[in-house]
Amino acid sequence: MMTSATESVASPQALGQKAVKSPFIRLDSRDNVVVARVAVQPGTPVPSEQLVTLHEVPAGHKIAAIAIKRGEPILKYNTVIGYAAEDVVPGTWLHSHNINFDEVVKDYRFGLDYKATERVPAERQAMFQGIVRSDGRVATRNYIGVYCVSHRAASVARQVAAWFTPERLAAYPNVDGVVPYVHEQGAAMERSGEPMEYLHRVLSGYIVHPNNAGGVLIALGEEDNDLDYFMRAHSLEEGGQLKTLVMQDLGGSKRTLEAGIAAVQAMLPHANQVRREPVSAEHIVVGLQCGGSDGFSGLSANPALGAAMELLIANGGTAILSETSEIFGVEHTLTARAVTPAVGQKLVDRINWWLRYNEGKDTQINGRVSPGNNAGGLANVLEKSLGGAKKGGNAPLMEVYQYAERVNARGLVFMDTPGYDPVAATGQIAGGANLICFTTGRGSCFGSVPAPTVKLASNTPMYERMVGDMDINCGVIIDGEATIAQMGEIIFQQVLQHASGLPTKSEALGVGINEFVPWPLGVVD
Repeated sequence: MMTSATESVASPQALGQKAVKSPFIRLDSRDNVVVARVAVQPGTPVPSEQLVTLHEVPAGHKIAAIAIKRGEPILKYNTVIGYAAEDVVPGTWLHSHNINFDEVVKDYRFGLDYKATERVPAERQAMFQGIVRSDGRVATRNYIGVYCVSHRAASVARQVAAWFTPERLAAYPNVDGVVPYVHEQGAAMERSGEPMEYLHRVLSGYIVHPNNAGGVLIALGEEDNDLDYFMRAHSLEEGGQLKTLVMQDLGGSKRTLEAGIAAVQAMLPHANQVRREPVSAEHIVVGLQCGGSDGFSGLSANPALGAAMELLIANGGTAILSETSEIFGVEHTLTARAVTPAVGQKLVDRINWWLRYNEGKDTQINGRVSPGNNAGGLANVLEKSLGGAKKGGNAPLMEVYQYAERVNARGLVFMDTPGYDPVAATGQIAGGANLICFTTGRGSCFGSVPAPTVKLASNTPMYERMVGDMDINCGVIIDGEATIAQMGEIIFQQVLQHASGLPTKSEALGVGINEFVPWPLGVVD
């Protein structure tokens, strides 16, 4: 299965049958709710449920399919997303005003539902055009990075990278760009502990990332994030493709800028000596993200992405599910599929850390979702988590990592991150993700470097409204024009194309440089 960067992806319509459209979607025969495919008015018939709607229902929101008594569970995908706050009759609009958020009793079933993935034989694995580094690692992009040890060197790092305009890089067509990786940490912070560990893992992970062919690391000279200690702690050595600069030693900003430009110029000829060649999809590592979710995200984009990731994993690749606070309430569906009870327990340990971290705070893990999520049809964090976890499909859980740890397991893994997209994606890329797949229902303009972001729309109206930012329209599932399995194949094929060098919409727009955000101090939900 070979896909080049220039081949087009088949349209959903070309894949076959259209489903019969209905104003509501039933997700599971055991559910006591159905979901509005489109906005409906009071009195709209729902023939499949033999009822009529009693209220105006926005697209993506739910109605009761049967009578539900106060305190009884609300079931979506046959999973509890809350409890009825009052007695409701069939046709009642169900949302945060009449669904109570409460702790759900979970059976973690550590590893009891584990089933090994059936791998595609090596000779039949999907292929893409990758960049093979001298040590055998495979890249999807080819950048040079300019890093700062702390925010005190951030301005110079930005100026160094900005000097390399498209015109100045024209002689190096195989180099995708010179990127500043700047942040607001590294000084005036504790020298040890989790925040500094996170920063170290992120910086070192980006410096050695296959998608970065070289780098310049700049320090002022007296940061809490000590340059020499950082280099030693992560076994980093200066060489032809990694240089360190200390502003105080060089004589200030201007001389450091000049030295930084010279260092990058010296790296460019080597960085340009790459070519793409056919390699197995086993080298693709996808970070899974969602943002601006709506009531359709868990019905179209997320499960379709999950189907695509099952294909990737069967071909030897890796998918990183993250955003710990956004799988709270459904983590038992992952622990049950864990390769060992110990791996499942790692996930529970991280959930418990988050509960302590957010105790007494007005944050999502304590029940309330963002205003955009709520307007899109998500009543609480349980419902959002139910949809978010579907990005990983039904693959077994092979390992659990802390923030920005290097991912070395194959298959579906979990990385502990906040739900905040830039912080989460930064951790995934530091861990080795060479592509990000980002689902959205309300619309997101997110991008990332050095691993590009592919954005998947959950509904057609938003896709058409934001077509300049969206790469794939999963709304055709809601429209009845494609199944989840068909859409999963489309996504997988397009992942191969973007991994082969086809620019994503965010890349074409130049979005991604400012989305480098290591996990900062304080509560980040």
